[in-house]
Amino acid sequence: MTKSDNVEATLEQLPETRDRLLKEIRKGIIGQDDVIEQLLVTLLAKGHCLLTGIPGLGKTLLVKTLSKCLSLGFKRIQFTPDLMPADVVGTEVVDEDPSTGKRSFRFSAGPIFTNIVLADEINRTPPKTQAALLEAMEERQVTVSGETRSLDAPFLVLATQNPIELEGTYPLPEAQLDRFLLNPVIQYLPIEDEIKMVGET
Repeated sequence: MTKSDNVEATLEQLPETRDRLLKEIRKGIIGQDDVIEQLLVTLLAKGHCLLTGIPGLGKTLLVKTLSKCLSLGFKRIQFTPDLMPADVVGTEVVDEDPSTGKRSFRFSAGPIFTNIVLADEINRTPPKTQAALLEAMEERQVTVSGETRSLDAPFLVLATQNPIELEGTYPLPEAQLDRFLLNPVIQYLPIEDEIKMVGET
């Protein structure tokens, strides 16, 4: 089988795989079909996605559900005003050998070392910490203490943000925005979906 045959076979299976995945996601998420489609496009294109919407519309649940359906590694980083870059990428820590008392440095990996990173409320942290994601999103690696470490494949940042007019938010820098393939805006559900959601909970 040639490489083009493999690609063709994969493309033929794509609609069926998409339908199975959508069916699984819809077990936990009602409505938001357009947003779900955009997340799947992001995944297939090996991009990153920024979900925008007011609190309480299910942004975080949607990302958790997607990672669970795909059986991929998942970590959530809650972006807060006091979050530091080392809290995202990791840092060098000092280890001491109890028998010899000799000290050495060991890298303690941050939560970015996984397949799907949920950067929750990314615009609630200052630009310095937001910038900790730049290298990871562009090059799928991080550099800490002069040493470059590759990230797991696939690697996907699915970030959520609240509208900028909400108090306590920071605008995302252009370099950060440029690394997101799509930016779907999550709206309130139509009344029919809300009734369905109430009926199923």
